[in-house]
Amino acid sequence: MSNLNRHENYELLNLIGYGLSKFNFDFVHSFNFKTKSQFYNYFVNLGVVETVGTVKNRQDLFDGMTTEGTRKGWWQKGPIYKHRKDYIDSLFGDLNVNEYAEIVKLSIFDTLKKSNKKIEGIEIKASPILRSQFKQMQKTGREAECYFLNNYKKIDAFSDAKINDARLLGDGYDFQLTMPPGYYLAEVKGVQANKGHIRMTKNEFDKAKEYQDNYALIIIYNLEENPQMISLFNPVKNLTFKKRRITSEQTYYQSVNNEWNLEGV
Repeated sequence: MSNLNRHENYELLNLIGYGLSKFNFDFVHSFNFKTKSQFYNYFVNLGVVETVGTVKNRQDLFDGMTTEGTRKGWWQKGPIYKHRKDYIDSLFGDLNVNEYAEIVKLSIFDTLKKSNKKIEGIEIKASPILRSQFKQMQKTGREAECYFLNNYKKIDAFSDAKINDARLLGDGYDFQLTMPPGYYLAEVKGVQANKGHIRMTKNEFDKAKEYQDNYALIIIYNLEENPQMISLFNPVKNLTFKKRRITSEQTYYQSVNNEWNLEGV
């Protein structure tokens, strides 16, 4: 069950709060405003929030978690919002204030478009790679993987493990956890609420069958609110799966047969 008190523009507000907490007035100036009051009212006028306090309060939630900031904010709520801060860090933590402002503008445009609200006065100059980074934020799997990276030591079997990232290898698991003389393979899945199904690709399923008790399926659930993590070892044996087939058509473009030298192209 999702949080009924959660703001309809929750994700955008988190991006704004993070930006204010990390960059403070530089973030405000990147939107061409001189004061925070002007900045707050901008989001009221856009229809993102009803009151300026909603924007201001979002900064309070992130203050105290960013090393750049000096304000403590609502430090008592830090444990609840830390996974959100960690996730934004993993995606955009290396960006400068102007690059990060472009990410927020992309989110504003996306939010207003989804809610059929009027879109005006938003000039987006984001480069292609910034647009690609923004798209990553929409993926539940990426958020779950980030949570696991920051919390895997809480799983007893992995408490002393060295972790290796295998996501780009595409070989049926996300991470290898090594504790000499052994190791585990971990595949991470995210579920937004407390209930829901997960999918394993054939590659993942076959790898789980091969490694059995040395293969762990990590479920990060309740991502919408306060994430929780469970580990299921030998998931093929201990979970019930139904085989499903998805057929898709792939389009590609092939060049003519060229002689690849300066004269032949």
